[in-house]
Amino acid sequence: MNKIVFAGGCFWGVEAYFNKLKGVINATSVYVNGNKENPTYEEVCNGIATHAEGVLVKYNEYISLNTLLNHFFRFVDPYSINKQGNDVGIQYRSGIYYYKEEDGKTIKKYIDNLQNKTTKKIVVEIDKVHNIYNAEEYHQRYLEKNPNGYCHINLNLIKEDELKD
Repeated sequence: MNKIVFAGGCFWGVEAYFNKLKGVINATSVYVNGNKENPTYEEVCNGIATHAEGVLVKYNEYISLNTLLNHFFRFVDPYSINKQGNDVGIQYRSGIYYYKEEDGKTIKKYIDNLQNKTTKKIVVEIDKVHNIYNAEEYHQRYLEKNPNGYCHINLNLIKEDELKD
């Protein structure tokens, strides 16, 4: 099983999006790459903790890292600093956080290819995973528990043949 962490604004929509994809075993809301151990949502929101709201994606051989990156760039604004949709703050920064150096190289090559197609600066943070903690239980599968909850991501961007059965 492979794993990668994506941060693209509020984790509720990012988690819901990735959990719908074939090949994704599980997507879990996490706090990633911040300054302290075991941060709370309140600490992340008020800046005591500097983590990004992220989603740990565990996936199998059915889906590749490049395909996951294609999905991420369908819904994230790669030119926006500390903002996605209506969400503003460092916890809403866009980032891709990897466990394996090989994945880091794949991500950097992917970003370089995107950057070569535009004059706008891509500001997605790329880094190895550190200080990762599961978000509180009430954040997990939030949009399943709260179907009318806030989501800045258009979940209809997923094509029918990409959806889990």
